[in-house]
Amino acid sequence: MNQMPSPETSEERISEVMTPNPVATEPQPSYVKLAMRNMVRKRGTSLKHFALTTLGLLSILVGLAYLTR
Repeated sequence: MNQMPSPETSEERISEVMTPNPVATEPQPSYVKLAMRNMVRKRGTSLKHFALTTLGLLSILVGLAYLTR
């Protein structure tokens, strides 16, 4: 025979479906923390980019100083 589920079982199923997933207790790491972790992992690339940025900025400043002397 085909039996109907008991009301208690239906309510339990509804409460399980409607209950939100538990929120992770650990907050998402900040952008700065992720950037620092990435720099440590890719040390050579970060140093190369830092050197290129420094040289580029210095050349722009020296070039502007030369042009506006």
